[in-house]
Amino acid sequence: MAHNLLGPDPVRLPDDHADVTARAMIADGASVADAARAHPASSYVWAVLAEDALAGRGSTAGLPDADLLAYALARTGYHRGLDSLRKAGWRGQGPIPVDHVANQGVLRALLALAEAADGIGETDEGVRCRQFLADSGVTPDEVAALRR
Repeated sequence: MAHNLLGPDPVRLPDDHADVTARAMIADGASVADAARAHPASSYVWAVLAEDALAGRGSTAGLPDADLLAYALARTGYHRGLDSLRKAGWRGQGPIPVDHVANQGVLRALLALAEAADGIGETDEGVRCRQFLADSGVTPDEVAALRR
């Protein structure tokens, strides 16, 4: 592979990553919670659970601290995603293409974390997460468009 003279090469998580397997499981009719239990390394499942908490859907509906729950779920997905990105060769900078399915879970978790941080008043964290998306070559709108 030729070296990218403009900066780090884009990172693409492997096609057999837990996010891909969990998404297939959900597409086959499993619940997101069951997919999370089966594939806890998947950022995708934690991001979807956080998005559901933020929207008041699912088992989190009506909880007085849905933003706190969403924050915890999104942070779990974010950290699992960082682990996966590093394992795939990412060194803390460079593009994380949103059109690569295996990358979408960590990006969704990052956006959910930004939104949940805003919801609990941790505005600095929300700003940092949105900057992380921008530094990865992705906009919040691109990531939000992935939501079901």
